[in-house]
Amino acid sequence: QVQLVESGGGLVQSGGSLRLSCAASGSQFNRYGIGWFRQAPGKEREGVVCMSRAGAVKYSSDSNKGRFTVSRDNDKKMAYLQLNNLKPEDTAVYFCAAKNQILTAPATCAQDDYYNWGQGTQVTVSS
Repeated sequence: QVQLVESGGGLVQSGGSLRLSCAASGSQFNRYGIGWFRQAPGKEREGVVCMSRAGAVKYSSDSNKGRFTVSRDNDKKMAYLQLNNLKPEDTAVYFCAAKNQILTAPATCAQDDYYNWGQGTQVTVSS
């Protein structure tokens, strides 16, 4: 099991950038796939981008490609989500999640597959 804590959210103007961080505690972080999800007001939680244990990346939406970048540093037990060219519709609580994987498992953003979740960090984009 890993415990996850997100940080880095805030208020930013449209077109701005933020870098979200996800700090993991516990052992063997390198055995976990990582997912970034978000939940906008009044909407269901949705996938943003996910990274497998081996580093494969899967975006849940083509609209996120080119704007959002996921990365990880296993030595520091950290995952990151770089958000560029933010739009008001990106306003949401962003969550990181983790799931134990075998090395050859692909990146997936199926929420039910993730059983370790952080508390979320608020991102607000003003127009």
